[in-house]
Amino acid sequence: MKKLCIIFRQAPHGTAHGREGLDLSLLSASFEQEVSLIFTDEGLLTLLKNQDPESIGCKDYIATLGALSLYDIDTVLVCQESMQELGLLEANFRIAVSMATATEISTHLASVDEVIVF
Repeated sequence: MKKLCIIFRQAPHGTAHGREGLDLSLLSASFEQEVSLIFTDEGLLTLLKNQDPESIGCKDYIATLGALSLYDIDTVLVCQESMQELGLLEANFRIAVSMATATEISTHLASVDEVIVF
């Protein structure tokens, strides 16, 4: 089984990157790849509760985050430094995540076969 890590670095609604990353995550997991996700920089904004993307004319793909466990995507890491920079708390997120330091993220990246950044 191939290990794939997808990193979300961009804000969720300015581009299609977030939606494409999430689609790739679910598709890869459905083909029995071991998928993990890392949210860092503005990519953390993807995880926020109470978003209304339809009010700015965007598709609400973020609701799909709730399906991660159905696809056995259990490893969702959030960069602690990015959280501090953005002033976010774990309670702000719509799904359960694991906080990770830069060192822990580097260790995780060394353990996977492929890394894709969105």
